[in-house]
Amino acid sequence: MFTEFTQQLRNSFELYQKSSHLFSRRSELANTQATARFKEALADAMGGKITPQEFWSGYGDYVVDFAQRSVLFMDTLRQRGNNYLEHVKAGQPPLLHFDYEVVLDARKFETPVNYMLLKIIPPAGVKIDPKLRPYIIIDPRAGHGPGIGGFKDDSQVGVALREGHPVYFVSFHPKPEPGQTLLDVCEAERRFVAEVRRLHPHSPKPVLVGNCQGGWAAMMLAASNPEDTGPIVINGAPMSYWGGAFKEGEGDNPMRYAGGMLGGSWLSSLTADLGNGVFDGAWLVQNFENLHPSNSMWDKYYHVFANIDTEPPRFLEFERWWGGFFLMNREEIEWIVRNLFVGNTLWEGDLRARDGDRLDLRAIRSPIILFASMGDNITPPQQAFNWVADVYASTDDIKANGQVIVGMLHENIGHLGIFVSGKVAKKEHAQIVEVMKSIESLPPGLYAMKINEEKGAGGKIEYSVEFVEHRLEDISQRLNKVGRKDENIFEAVAEISKHNQRSYEMFVRPWVKMIANEPMAQALRTLHPLRLQRWILSDLNPMMAWLGPVAAQVKAQRRAVPADAPLRKAERFGSSMMSSLLDFYRDMRDGMTEKSFFELYGNLFLMGVEDPDREVPQVVTEPRQLAVVKEALAAIERGGYAEALVRTAALIKRHGQPFLLEQIELKRDLEESYAHLLPKMARADWRQLRGVQEIICRYEPARALASLPKLLSNADERSRYLALLDALAADPRFIEHGLDPSQQAIITKIRASLAQPAVARGAPKAAPKAAAKAPVKAATKPAAKPRAASKSAAKPVVAKAASKAAPKPAPKSAVKASAAAKPSAAPAPAVAARNLVAAKPVAKPAAKPVAAKPAAKAVAVATRSRSRKAAS
Repeated sequence: MFTEFTQQLRNSFELYQKSSHLFSRRSELANTQATARFKEALADAMGGKITPQEFWSGYGDYVVDFAQRSVLFMDTLRQRGNNYLEHVKAGQPPLLHFDYEVVLDARKFETPVNYMLLKIIPPAGVKIDPKLRPYIIIDPRAGHGPGIGGFKDDSQVGVALREGHPVYFVSFHPKPEPGQTLLDVCEAERRFVAEVRRLHPHSPKPVLVGNCQGGWAAMMLAASNPEDTGPIVINGAPMSYWGGAFKEGEGDNPMRYAGGMLGGSWLSSLTADLGNGVFDGAWLVQNFENLHPSNSMWDKYYHVFANIDTEPPRFLEFERWWGGFFLMNREEIEWIVRNLFVGNTLWEGDLRARDGDRLDLRAIRSPIILFASMGDNITPPQQAFNWVADVYASTDDIKANGQVIVGMLHENIGHLGIFVSGKVAKKEHAQIVEVMKSIESLPPGLYAMKINEEKGAGGKIEYSVEFVEHRLEDISQRLNKVGRKDENIFEAVAEISKHNQRSYEMFVRPWVKMIANEPMAQALRTLHPLRLQRWILSDLNPMMAWLGPVAAQVKAQRRAVPADAPLRKAERFGSSMMSSLLDFYRDMRDGMTEKSFFELYGNLFLMGVEDPDREVPQVVTEPRQLAVVKEALAAIERGGYAEALVRTAALIKRHGQPFLLEQIELKRDLEESYAHLLPKMARADWRQLRGVQEIICRYEPARALASLPKLLSNADERSRYLALLDALAADPRFIEHGLDPSQQAIITKIRASLAQPAVARGAPKAAPKAAAKAPVKAATKPAAKPRAASKSAAKPVVAKAASKAAPKPAPKSAVKASAAAKPSAAPAPAVAARNLVAAKPVAKPAAKPVAAKPAAKAVAVATRSRSRKAAS
């Protein structure tokens, strides 16, 4: 007992030393940055030689300019206040740049919620193809109102419309319906998706695009309704709430400590109780503003003041959205804080939807695209990506589940910039839409999406996209420098939060409810600092009545001083110093918060405050011992025609080579030509089958090749398999790309192994067995005839995919893309164009000639000349 106590003291002292050292480094970094800011500002102010006489000669003009800018700046704030009052009076409708019509209003559902589904009306000159895949954009409900996903023409809504896709927008009203919960909202969103599918019966499943809070809401929706949802794009969405940087020199994730420093979830409950059962979203916006005091208190205002002749329209437009504060029910905010912010339990699989189904992310069968930024201190990359390692045990687990996960990381854009930046919309969001069909064609695995900029003809910027495969184990280690050990301490936060919440509910809540009422709640909301600073500087205040007429006269007699005038430079120097001081305060505050957090909860964790009965999972370090690997290898001799095709593709996969967009398009053409030789299965089933076969070929390539004849023991299936090889070998579109020697060698071995007699053509055929515990269900109905691809003017985009995952000793080979099933059509197996060819070219096609498409149509595909969006 004494030894254990001594060890706890030793660990506590070590923790104190580490946190103190880390704070010292944070302080040093803050000082360095402040000094650099000072030198930079001073150099700008002192730039150029100037005499004292020249400095003061413009003094009079500067005073007039300063006074005029002051009047115009105050008038801008008055207009902001008026805009706020007008927006509130109008009911705070969605602030979308585009016209829209209401498709469904969930306030009229049996279980009403304050959500609605909007259909975006395309602007003049934009033509929508109703057969293309619809996009459903879910805006965040995190204090602000809806609209950020379609705030301007260059936005998520805009780029999808310009590609011809129908676009729908999930919006919401300012006040929640009485008693509504987040699970009720999830159920309403399921009905929205069903309605979109009903309106577009001949289109692929809709893409879900979730921003911030809308991101994890989209994942909840997809997990509860995986059969109706297509690919999911989540932008800046916190999914693993305990994650963040914890290394020397970085203190950029302060929000993850906020719950612990406030004692857990009880404060949110108190705020909601004081609001008469309604939580004011303005407090969430206040948290965002506190992250950047320099911007919230100085920079954004000085930028308007310094550019008063041009900046007010942009400032007023953004402030209309930023100042739209929405409400939540007490049940909603408590659910969010307990299960997400503090508890981090959403993805453990224990939560259930309203109908009782488990919210299990492993049930999602569609590709998932994650977009985060290194410059985002609200949703750092660790919080955006770590959930993958929480849900999947390894890379092989991802593959065995047939899942495609694509990550994209911006270098420096801030949280809001992910959604509202025009540059990000035209580059990242546009390319996601552009290559969505290619993403669906990727084999299962974890990929990084990289967008390269190139100058084309006339100096126009063109983009090329590449997908590089990574190991989950490597990505997790790269993002989390201490192996996520720092997250263990948050277990103590969760336990303390539960205790404080129970104490509040027992001893405080009854008294608060006795005094809370609607007039008091409305008064508290009206007097919230963020609302007060708006309406008090508006025409509602009689002391502002003089400002409008005076500002109009000032504009008529404006005498602006050039920005490079000496006194304007001195003004900028003073502004820079104020901004630098506030940044220094923020850095020191965040560093001290981090230090206090780890010293307080770290000691509680060491003392065993976390659940003592919690089962600690055994970490498997040898990949072959993983359950998914054992199950896949156990099924190495089980299967049939479909497994044989997919295994062939996996055997000749060439690692480290890019997927080109032209190759993916050629593969689609070949799918249409040889659909009669391909099994009919859903695309998600193909991906799962491909993942299992890749595991087999990675760990046992020799056995995988040797056992291939057993998968084709039936004579009819073997003949069908060889017919496909022969047909491809004779197809001029296929010959254009050719195979390398290693691929030729594998095909030669395959043909030699299949030369042995198979089961007689008239013999009974055994039903193919699926891989153990990784069933792949074939479609019960014949697939419909493939639809013609929709062609439109393409942007010069190249989609590549390169695998960095080091395989076990397997022959080098290439699979240019996995099969991507056409909606309602027979999907191609995971056999890329370029994969299957005879060792020696076949002079004649199969007995039954296959009508090949004109070579010019498929081969004349310039790498950067076209990008066909076939029902994507």
